Amino acid sequence: MAKAVRSVVFPVAGRGTRFLPATKASPKEMLPIVDKPLIQYAVEEAIEAGATRLVFVTGSSKRAIEDHFDTDAELERALTDSGKDELLRSIQGIVPNGVTCIYIRQGEPLGLGHAVLCAKPAIGDEPFFVHLADDLIAGQPGCLKQMADEYAQHGGSVIAVETVPPETTSSYGIVAIDTNDRNRITHIVEKPAPDVAPSNSAVVGRYLLAPEIFAKLERTGKGAGGEIQLTDGIADLMDDAAVYAYSFDGVRYDCGSKLGYLQATLAYGLAHPETGEKFRAHVMSLAAELQGGPG
Repeated sequence: MAKAVRSVVFPVAGRGTRFLPATKASPKEMLPIVDKPLIQYAVEEAIEAGATRLVFVTGSSKRAIEDHFDTDAELERALTDSGKDELLRSIQGIVPNGVTCIYIRQGEPLGLGHAVLCAKPAIGDEPFFVHLADDLIAGQPGCLKQMADEYAQHGGSVIAVETVPPETTSSYGIVAIDTNDRNRITHIVEKPAPDVAPSNSAVVGRYLLAPEIFAKLERTGKGAGGEIQLTDGIADLMDDAAVYAYSFDGVRYDCGSKLGYLQATLAYGLAHPETGEKFRAHVMSLAAELQGGPG
């Protein structure tokens, strides 16, 4: 029987330079989609999947993330005194009872593989999730819950994948899949050129990894971009254990790019119970103006 997955690693030490100057003093993971930051969507997805230990691998400019998940007694008193009970509940329930937050500093930005390795002391000898917060995936249930259910059926490690345009393979980890063996991954390579990519099935920001990945990462040298790549560690792991590709049910927004962030804001704004109806009317009005029709 597969072990329960109780821990999730959030690598949040990156600088978010594509969003400067907005990210000069605030982490990119704190960029809001309507009324919640990206990192809160990530935490909610992980908790839905059964995670009770949240491990944030942070950098020197990421204090705002820790503050967001901490208790703010002064704000709670102010909301209580002003009778804003709904807003009070919205901040009190960010981290439910029984869920623990752990913060580990990644002293030097040596890549995603190194960030995951930094979490080893908090994870121990258990399977765990890795969630990249700037890959926002809208799904019911959430992507990690889907992956946890898949893992419960056959164990191994599970990696979320998505079909991408062939000309974009140099921006992703790309996998080759054996469809006759539960979509077991037979080959994985980091950011290959289109003419040498094994497929156009791209790894996106969700992983469920066996703890043996830590030993692999400890031996992994610098790869693409001069960093310790998680992809290289997974390639080594595949020599000893099964790693499966999982095509999730949902829509992914690349919120590490400005266009993807705007697309997510539009989609979530239209679906939001408070703003959706009026925002939809506004968007339709803009669309009519762009098409030259009446507002």
